Amino acid sequence: MRIAVAGSSGLIGTALVDSLTGAGHQVVRLVRRPTTAQDEIHWQPESFGIDSSSLRGADAVVNLCGQGIGDRRWSGHVKQQLRDSRIIPTQVLADAVRAAGIPVLLNASATGYYGDTGSTAVTEESPSGTGFLADLTTDWEAAAMSASVPGEHQVTLLRISPVMSPTGGILGRLRPLFRLGLGAKLGDGRQYLPWISLVDAVRAIEFVLDRSLAGPVNVCGPASVTNNEFTKTFGRALGRPAPWTVPGFALKRGAGEMAEEMLLGGQNVVPAVLTGNDFEYRHPTIAAALAYATGRDGRGAAG
Repeated sequence: MRIAVAGSSGLIGTALVDSLTGAGHQVVRLVRRPTTAQDEIHWQPESFGIDSSSLRGADAVVNLCGQGIGDRRWSGHVKQQLRDSRIIPTQVLADAVRAAGIPVLLNASATGYYGDTGSTAVTEESPSGTGFLADLTTDWEAAAMSASVPGEHQVTLLRISPVMSPTGGILGRLRPLFRLGLGAKLGDGRQYLPWISLVDAVRAIEFVLDRSLAGPVNVCGPASVTNNEFTKTFGRALGRPAPWTVPGFALKRGAGEMAEEMLLGGQNVVPAVLTGNDFEYRHPTIAAALAYATGRDGRGAAG
């Protein structure tokens, strides 16, 4: 297959391009800098967009664009940047998919679509929640779905959970603290965290592509865990106890709205589409995913 990938330099994008190329697919990367190789296409979604003719002949477009959602406190300016970095490129690609006659668009979204679910389990059929993340992902998905034309253009919405990776991602921020013995549960620790290993995130995207699955797909592990369970398991994986607690009021004071939604809220997400189509996880538990991410399974990076 000939597959165009936007967001190819990110955590998931880099691993996905390597995996697709290794499987024999022809991968074309969309880049914002001047091109330096034949497998690159220049685009600037915020200005001129993309020449849709450059995508003709592609069997699918995979869009993974978006600034890191938890990298900075959510000021009004940052929230607008988070929206623009997702919705603008998505709309540009949705328009290009239709103009170029590309049959498949796989577009990133996030499990934040469901808002704070408490302990209630949610599947792809559950409605969107409330809050900034839920509103953002709802609008993000709407931009992607504008490419959908029954029988002509199929759209898949990849609702990706936090990714457990040897480098970068959520663990890139937490690993230094845990190594210093400063690992801590957040608030009461009962909020749920959906998760998936980087290996399984890439495999799930390829699985969806190979099987032409359309609509929303929760790209997460088989069972979400509480923050308390995650904290204890990550501490064990690093050989560092994590006995501390960061009070909710301190998190709210330090990170504001982001703390409310990302640190003290959570989603108990079920990957019903993946499991219903017999997807097999390489890392089916949070313990296995964290062992991989810390190198304790013999294949990941050293913890």
